[in-house]
Amino acid sequence: MTSFRKAVEARDPDAMAATLADNVVFRSPVAFKPYPGKAITAAILRGVLRVFEDFHYVRELSGGEGRDHALVFEARIGDTRVEGCDFLHFDEAGLIDEFTVMVRPLSAAHALADAMAKQFDQIQREALN
Repeated sequence: MTSFRKAVEARDPDAMAATLADNVVFRSPVAFKPYPGKAITAAILRGVLRVFEDFHYVRELSGGEGRDHALVFEARIGDTRVEGCDFLHFDEAGLIDEFTVMVRPLSAAHALADAMAKQFDQIQREALN
């Protein structure tokens, strides 16, 4: 089990941030533009903790000599069920340097986009601190 997964399951944003490389690139399931850097990625993850309810991982897959992991999850946003996957790539130091999220179905992607849009002012403030 990855240290990132343990941190998420503990709902510990500081431990989650500690798994990120300074040069991590986050790719959102609802925004085309990637978000580069640890500060914005950590802030986005804190926003996700506020948005997702009943979040839990159901499967973890690994490959690429242990440097690639896929964490399949289920959650809710209000009454909308979300299924998704966190695709993580770890650098030589064991920190996440690429983080891509996919979600389904389309109704979940819309619910996530709406919920995260409401978080974005706070996310930007947190990223600057």
